[in-house]
Amino acid sequence: MVHVSSDIVGAGTKPQSGRRRWIGLGVLASALSMIVLDGTIVGVALPVLIDDLKLTLSDAQWINGIYSVVFAALLLTAGRLGDRLGRRRMLVVGILIFMVGSLLAALSGSAGALILARVVQGVGGALILPTTLSTVNATFRGRDRAVAFGIWGAIISGMAAFGPLIGGWLTTAFSWQWIFIVNLPLGAIILVGAFLTVTETRAVITSRGLDVDGLLLSAIGFGGLVFAMIEGRTLGWWAPTAEFTIFGWVWPVTAPLSPVPVAGFIGVVSIVLFVLWERHRGHNGRSAILDLKLFAVPTFTWGNLTALCVAIGEFGLLFVLPLFIVNAMGLTTLGAGLVLAAMGVGAFASGSMARHLSERMGAPNVVLLGLGIEVVGVTATALFLGANGAPWILALLLVVYGLGLGLASAQLTGTVLADIPAEQSGQGSATQSTVRQVGAALGTALIGAVLAAGLATSLPAHLDEVPGLQPAVAQQLAQTTELSAGGTIAQIRGEGKNSQLGESGPAVASALSDGLADASRASLFAATGFLALGFVFALRLRSKSRGRP
Repeated sequence: MVHVSSDIVGAGTKPQSGRRRWIGLGVLASALSMIVLDGTIVGVALPVLIDDLKLTLSDAQWINGIYSVVFAALLLTAGRLGDRLGRRRMLVVGILIFMVGSLLAALSGSAGALILARVVQGVGGALILPTTLSTVNATFRGRDRAVAFGIWGAIISGMAAFGPLIGGWLTTAFSWQWIFIVNLPLGAIILVGAFLTVTETRAVITSRGLDVDGLLLSAIGFGGLVFAMIEGRTLGWWAPTAEFTIFGWVWPVTAPLSPVPVAGFIGVVSIVLFVLWERHRGHNGRSAILDLKLFAVPTFTWGNLTALCVAIGEFGLLFVLPLFIVNAMGLTTLGAGLVLAAMGVGAFASGSMARHLSERMGAPNVVLLGLGIEVVGVTATALFLGANGAPWILALLLVVYGLGLGLASAQLTGTVLADIPAEQSGQGSATQSTVRQVGAALGTALIGAVLAAGLATSLPAHLDEVPGLQPAVAQQLAQTTELSAGGTIAQIRGEGKNSQLGESGPAVASALSDGLADASRASLFAATGFLALGFVFALRLRSKSRGRP
């Protein structure tokens, strides 16, 4: 572990005045808003991206999930770099990298280019997040620090909740490129503000070395597992079902084994080696990106498992629901953003009540209450889900889920870190942030895999009920719709009886919409399962919370 004895102001700078500190907090909050927003804003634009760039479902999962994979892999190391080299310096570097990634994303004309751009954005985001948190920690003291951390936490939950609405508006009013272009002027303003109002701080580091091996092992581990979950349906879970090409090298379909189990095995082995390596470095007093001793604290362990499940459920929903709302229900991306913004309304409403409830019933119980409401909300949403359902009813059900999300998220961070010593709070916070990002990546991969499996089963079943539809045509329609995650439905619906399908056109569109609804319902039930597991972990968290009901 990196031991931090104190935070010091960068050489040659004057201490901040009270007013300048708070303006600087606004700049840090803006930087945080930019990267948190980008983690959720893309989801609602996926239907448009799929149609415009001719993406497959696997491409869509990578575009949505690779940001979180890179973010999670680099987050702890990025925090260490900020401590050593200067937090404002790393913040500036992160913003510049993020802006480059945003520009590349806006200029992308293919799936590969956009995925690469999202990787660059993930690198920038990983540099920005820990430097904003540690700068707030170094700049504010006493009561002001509590207020500043409250603002920092509210920004994360608020921007994550309203990302879909902003993404829907930008995509509808302008084009999908604007969800990335908007980061360029915003980033430029934040850069100027950082130089004018944020003082350079760094930590006094007493441990040796930089844990490059740990970084590589964690990146390979997360990347291998996510690759296996996303590509399993396309490439084959065991025997190859399609050719795989990377950097000009081809894994042929005639190979005895698919690349999916190989990648999954490499991922698992790398994560095991990562854990062993971090333990080795910690025992030898060398710098480690993950302090495993923190997991000896029961509340920290059970709290992080709870947070992981909450993130899987949340980001799984944010991946599946935009595809369903736009493709099956026929709403615009702005309409989808408005429906999904209901989650944010619920989260804000309950988030403001969470502190008062915590004083009355204890933070662990508030987390349990929130998760229970989440389970009820997502279950009700899954049961209601139908291509002909009313959008306002779906929005109301998502408000219920948002109420639970706001309660659970608002009190979970404090509960997880309650038993962590003050001198280790920075490492604890960074670890929890990493767990959330891992959950975001797994949510897209796991729930997306359930959606793909559901489409493979439900689409042919519903097409079989269309009178007069030839089996070969039905098979082609099912495959095309599955690959595009429902992207073909809008075209068939719009053409009506004037398409090549003739009189069968409307019936085919209805059958495909119903098939997508069934697959989406299965995905939501899977998300409910993870939230229910989080509830079980939260029960353990409550039992291990010392002196708190």
